[in-house]
Amino acid sequence: MTAAETHIAVTVAELGEAVTEATITRWLKSVGDTVEDGEPLLEVATDKVDTEIPAPAAGILAEILEPEDAVVAVGATIARIAAAPPVPEADPQPQTTQPVAAQPPAPAETSPTQTEQKTAFPQTTLATSAPPPLTDAEQAVPVITEQSDRVEKMPRIRRTIARRMMESLQTAAQLTTVVEVDLSLVAASRAKHKQAFLEQTGVKLSFLPFVVVAAVEGLIEHPIINASVDADCTEITYYRSVHLGMAVDSKKGLMVPVIRDAQDHSIAAVSRAIAASANAVRDGAIRPDELTGGTFTITNTGSRGALFDTPIINQPQSAILGIGAVVERLVPQRDNDGSLLIRARSMAHLSLSYDHRIVDGADAARYLTTVRTRLENGFSDDEVLVEVAEGYTATSRRA
Repeated sequence: MTAAETHIAVTVAELGEAVTEATITRWLKSVGDTVEDGEPLLEVATDKVDTEIPAPAAGILAEILEPEDAVVAVGATIARIAAAPPVPEADPQPQTTQPVAAQPPAPAETSPTQTEQKTAFPQTTLATSAPPPLTDAEQAVPVITEQSDRVEKMPRIRRTIARRMMESLQTAAQLTTVVEVDLSLVAASRAKHKQAFLEQTGVKLSFLPFVVVAAVEGLIEHPIINASVDADCTEITYYRSVHLGMAVDSKKGLMVPVIRDAQDHSIAAVSRAIAASANAVRDGAIRPDELTGGTFTITNTGSRGALFDTPIINQPQSAILGIGAVVERLVPQRDNDGSLLIRARSMAHLSLSYDHRIVDGADAARYLTTVRTRLENGFSDDEVLVEVAEGYTATSRRA
């Protein structure tokens, strides 16, 4: 280290509660590269999320202390940046004499013949630059085209997802129950209030928050769905609050940010929380502690057109609810007189995957019936537009 520069340590910052270490997945800069203050310097990963570590100062990356794939503790020094001190501006010196402007050298005289040769030379060069024909040996070398197979290293987050999904299937006795729900009244509320809702909340009103509110209310009545069992299957924990995991698809992979105390959220609050979580995931701003502590999860695969699926439980939770696509189709119904009616209705499937070690099929069916009844009865104007007062919960709403 010279006297003209200072070395600044690059450390692994706090990555969330209970996170003590991370894996360096990729260095975005090499030794000798210039870095700006706050510019992403490297990527690290935990069991929950991938994130970037920014440069703490501008300068030159002088030393990398930990390579890619190294597991490092939070707070550890992993690199050093050489930050040169600012150069002071020189005091201007007074001029005592008038500077003389430099005269450009006179162009050398060229003959017409020399000018013609210079003009013709690049034309000749271009004419002789079509490539020569391939030799027999060159023609024998296979050419890699877009049709060739591509092999890539599996991203760490994808490996984590794969491991957790396999662990979930190997841990729980998983079963899925599916019901169909008529969302026509929800569709009517959505059409009626969508403009006012957008102006009030800043987010669009979709079907999702209606289903989320109904699903959370159902957990209050059916606490076994918002529970978990210990590894020995000797104790069941019934959670007092609903910490709702919302599965979010991103370019890096599936993440499940958690909405805390979802039982206290109105439709408007749920909508904003979902939008904020999804944006944080897709912008890479989600923190590991925002991905932990969930007690129940919802995945909206219908947003990609799936009618329904059989989602895998997010351990150690006991259940996960899948929401299928909302589609309009003709449905036979009976009026009060018993006459058959064929009408277009907004229909969707709800699929509940659950841990059969503690949740029976009858429990799952009762829970889904509660959710379906809530949705088919519709929501009042106040429930859609009015913010929930402090202390207002899913329990008091049902009362």
